[in-house]
Amino acid sequence: MAISDRKALAPESVEAWAERLIHAGVPGLLLREKDLDDATLFALADRLRRLGNETSMMLSARFDLALAAGLDGVHLPANGLPTAEVVASAGSCLRVGRSTHSVEEVRQAAAEGASYVLFGPIFATPSKAAFGPPLGLGALERAAALGLPVLALGGIDHARLPAVAAAGAWGAAGIRLFAAGGPCREVALTARELWGNLAEEP
Repeated sequence: MAISDRKALAPESVEAWAERLIHAGVPGLLLREKDLDDATLFALADRLRRLGNETSMMLSARFDLALAAGLDGVHLPANGLPTAEVVASAGSCLRVGRSTHSVEEVRQAAAEGASYVLFGPIFATPSKAAFGPPLGLGALERAAALGLPVLALGGIDHARLPAVAAAGAWGAAGIRLFAAGGPCREVALTARELWGNLAEEP
């Protein structure tokens, strides 16, 4: 799953980013532009949905806008709305994901009906330094053993994908992993080789 960050993407637009990754075969995109006003965020989500294709389109935090734009799901931040509340409100129409930073948080997300979780940081990365030391592959393995689809996040590059898969992750997610000029197509091909389930819904 590729996560958007238009400030880091500049001068590439979010739409150009999405088109590039869809063309490369990346199976999931998460629109994460928390500072945009509702109207701008909805318009952007709607434009991404209209790109078509089989790529799963998720929106961060705002399940109301995800529903209105016809996206595939909503991804809740760790400090966002309770998972169970969103599942009760929109779970029949949207996949509901959750950001988690401990095995216990994964357990709780599973109990509350989450479709999948992002789990990390697995490796050291500047963007996740606030969440403390990296959790490591051992914690990823314990989280994946709970049975809920777990997408590994944090410090993951192309070379680390096999180790993440071996730990039991359902997939991987990132921002820098899909940066312009990077091996996006190779990442997508490797991911599909490692995780045939990426073509399926979690």
